[in-house]
Amino acid sequence: MSHSTEIFDRTLLLVGDEIFEAFQEARVILFGVGGVGSWCAEGLVRSGVRKLTIVDNDVVCTSNINRQLMATTQTIGRPKVEVLRERLLDINPDAEITALQEIYREETAALFQLETYDYVIDAIDSLRHKVQLILHATSLDCKFYSAMGAALKMDPTRVQVDEFWKVQYCPLARMIRKRLKQLKKYPGKKFQCVYSREVLSNTGETDGGKDQWSASKAQTNGSMAHITAIFGFTLAGLVVQDMYKK
Repeated sequence: MSHSTEIFDRTLLLVGDEIFEAFQEARVILFGVGGVGSWCAEGLVRSGVRKLTIVDNDVVCTSNINRQLMATTQTIGRPKVEVLRERLLDINPDAEITALQEIYREETAALFQLETYDYVIDAIDSLRHKVQLILHATSLDCKFYSAMGAALKMDPTRVQVDEFWKVQYCPLARMIRKRLKQLKKYPGKKFQCVYSREVLSNTGETDGGKDQWSASKAQTNGSMAHITAIFGFTLAGLVVQDMYKK
């Protein structure tokens, strides 16, 4: 993309041509474009990342509207990756956005060719698939970042970043560690996670039958846009910061 366009003038002002070129050339794959992943994708593309693959098998449903970037009353029923790709191309028409309506699992792992990416980002809800991705991605040379549980949070000041084994008070991280111990398999290298130590409880009720809740989720919990967005933008920021430091 030509620097003559004004889209990234403020980015260039901060990072300079050489680092911005690194943003544009990095290959990034993002698994899960729900409450966390959708905002992560937006943050990456607005930062100048041009080569992005987004992976999610789900469609937009009514219950997504409170926290997912591309979920509106007009996009209900459409594949999430399809709607998000359209938005990302509206932001940067020169971006190379690959949208895969797939699930990452053991049987499909080879399809994604993770070894060809510089950055792999995990924003998956399913525990089983999340564990499989962690094991796979940390066995490769790519940089890997993961989102822990963003539900049942309200305080934006408590969102933080730590290495996986240092994450505390996060039920999802605890379940992942338990599953790894059961499998007797462990990450091939250290990786950073976005998480919050805050754990609230659901205090209301909802009729989940109106939506197609993911069967792979153990439980449906309440969540808020400001928290999922902070998680997503923090993931994007970790990628951008890593390229900036290099």
